[in-house]
Amino acid sequence: MMKIFLSLVFACSILISFGQSKNAYIRISPRDPRYLAYSDGTPYIPIGLNLIGMGRFENTTRGLGQTEDILKKLSKNKGNYFRLWFSDNFYDIEHTKSGEYDEAKASERLDKVIQLASKYNLHIKATMEHFRHFNTEPAWSAKPLHHVKNGGTATSIKDFFTGTASKELYKKKLDWYAKRYAANPTIYTWELWNEVNTVQGSGNSLQEAKAQFEWTKEMLPELHKRFPNRLCTQSLGSFNDRNDRETFRAFSSLPENDLAQVHRYLDVGADLQICHGPVDAMMADAVNELLAFQLKKPALLSEGGAVEAKHSGLFKHYATDKAGMILHDVLFAPFFAGAAGGGQFWHWRDYVAKNDLWFHFRRFHEVVKKLDPPSENFEPSIEVQDKLRVYGLKGTRTTLIWARDTSNTWITELQQSKAPEVVKDFQLEIQKHIANKRITKVRIYDPWRNKWTKAKVKNNRITLPDFSRSIVVRIEYK
Repeated sequence: MMKIFLSLVFACSILISFGQSKNAYIRISPRDPRYLAYSDGTPYIPIGLNLIGMGRFENTTRGLGQTEDILKKLSKNKGNYFRLWFSDNFYDIEHTKSGEYDEAKASERLDKVIQLASKYNLHIKATMEHFRHFNTEPAWSAKPLHHVKNGGTATSIKDFFTGTASKELYKKKLDWYAKRYAANPTIYTWELWNEVNTVQGSGNSLQEAKAQFEWTKEMLPELHKRFPNRLCTQSLGSFNDRNDRETFRAFSSLPENDLAQVHRYLDVGADLQICHGPVDAMMADAVNELLAFQLKKPALLSEGGAVEAKHSGLFKHYATDKAGMILHDVLFAPFFAGAAGGGQFWHWRDYVAKNDLWFHFRRFHEVVKKLDPPSENFEPSIEVQDKLRVYGLKGTRTTLIWARDTSNTWITELQQSKAPEVVKDFQLEIQKHIANKRITKVRIYDPWRNKWTKAKVKNNRITLPDFSRSIVVRIEYK
């Protein structure tokens, strides 16, 4: 009885406060390893996006000013997370010579952006490297200073990942970051590399990425040694090819890789047909690929968005997506498919900011606020009911359902300019979600109108109010 009483007290304290202690850090929840929580037990559902950097700015004041503007808007709309490339030109402390680190630049820029994140109650995933070649162009992915002819340690990209001197150099950089930031709770995840299998000379198959895989196996334990109370991970390129599965399985299965991450984009040039169709379906599928590995660790869609064929440019229909239907689907679909948080969008400047779509983060937060995923033991499911694709998270005390109109897609709304239809008088079948449960409350949320309504269950069905695109149902029971 005492254990039951203490469990109830703990659950109630979470539901009442949902605030964490000042020194708490984010970790994998001991109550359910598929989700995240603060070290004091408070659940943590990451809500945010990729804010890679301000590499186009030479001026510190302008770059930090624009960054603060974005962080302020994200925080105001209940975001709590963003990903930052520490290797972005604006922040990179290793920019003049291999193995030399710019203390002044760190103080002026990197320290300041971390302080801004703390100011706006945002956590950071810090990506430490992203270069893909030793050439000079394209500049965004170049790092020629590591080549021996420029005073570096590597004769080739492969040598950078396999050579002892280059590996020791990378560990030296880990030491530098650890000395400065290891105790900082604002940084909740350290990521070794952005899309490590996309560097020059690697490819989709695990055999092609063997050098990067072996390097990752060696570096993740080194990362954990230096950041013992932080999550440590690695990332791969967009999952859009049939050969990607085994690569993702191998990297995600590494014991020291705390997160199973996936990147996925709407891309009509992708090998996988799922990447051509409805955005919600392709994002949910990416998460399902990770869950199928049965790793018992948090799965996250950590990059999502839309591109022209084979990542050849910015998606041409972003300009007409003023409502933000793509952002909505990238946010909602991964979580309802079983991910530990909302999907994390890539095009922060040219789409989210340009179309002023920040309100979508608040709408997602409205759905998950006061939710404790580690206590729910959620069972995700996806089914089609008539014209709706129905995503369900059946939990111990709560079932969340996200219903998406299958007749509304990026093709109909953005390419063909067809306004979303109004779904009227739909009877949602919920028997499998409520079997043997005593329902205490049913509420329906329209994320497009930001409106909650009460509802009742009759004959295992809920009559949905009229809606367009999608709607959420929250059922509570004993």
